[in-house]
Amino acid sequence: MAGYLTTHVLDTAQGVPAAGLKITLDRISGSERTRLAEMETNADGRTDGPILPKEAFAPGQYELTFHAGDYLRASGQAGAEPLFLDEVPIRFGMADGDAHYHVPLLLSPYGFSTYRGS
Repeated sequence: MAGYLTTHVLDTAQGVPAAGLKITLDRISGSERTRLAEMETNADGRTDGPILPKEAFAPGQYELTFHAGDYLRASGQAGAEPLFLDEVPIRFGMADGDAHYHVPLLLSPYGFSTYRGS
């Protein structure tokens, strides 16, 4: 079995999934950055499939960028410009080629948290 990557975004300020939030995935190798995926969350705050499917998985360093500012503006939570949170990058490593990696984001206009989920 090959590894794969999923994500999920919850709007903790409103207590709902963050629907319509753009997410990009890049592979990082030294100073090189390669865009692998660009997706948007669905009504459940998830992407419709793995953001990095099994057939594209390789151990290494990655960065998910959550375009929180666009979501916060669209949901009426933005506040004054410049926003406190606009793009939220999360850089992480995936070493186990057979594992399911899940990197969720808990988001509010003034804070966020993440963890390795299941």
